Amino acid sequence: MNRTYELMFIVRPDMPEEDQEKLISTLESAVNASGGAIKKVERMGKRRLAYTVRRFFEGVYLLLTIEGSGGLVHELERRLRVSEPVIKFLTVRVDEEQKRLEKIKKLRDARRKTSANPAAAAPAPTPAEASPEAPAVPAQV
Repeated sequence: MNRTYELMFIVRPDMPEEDQEKLISTLESAVNASGGAIKKVERMGKRRLAYTVRRFFEGVYLLLTIEGSGGLVHELERRLRVSEPVIKFLTVRVDEEQKRLEKIKKLRDARRKTSANPAAAAPAPTPAEASPEAPAVPAQV
């Protein structure tokens, strides 16, 4: 079953752009060979790390959005683990979160349509209209 994953990894700050491209292309070929697909590649640039990792204070952040199976993710993580320029990586499954957000968006849109069109929504009866047999009692001031 294909699911959507986000794979964030950090490479060494002194890694040349060509080597980054080569690493991304090897990951893309591994994804394609496993029957998956890469939806998006986002280069977030060089940023300061929250703590020192392998004696590095900075790293280049890369984000891949991948559609594939769990075995594919396991293979990508294995490749990143043995790749020397990769400092850290994290994989997160996001398809359930996307479904939840779409559901919330549909509910909001439905609420906006009903609030924008008040004629479609029936007005609630006032207490005096609810029971016509009971006499109206004036409020004391």
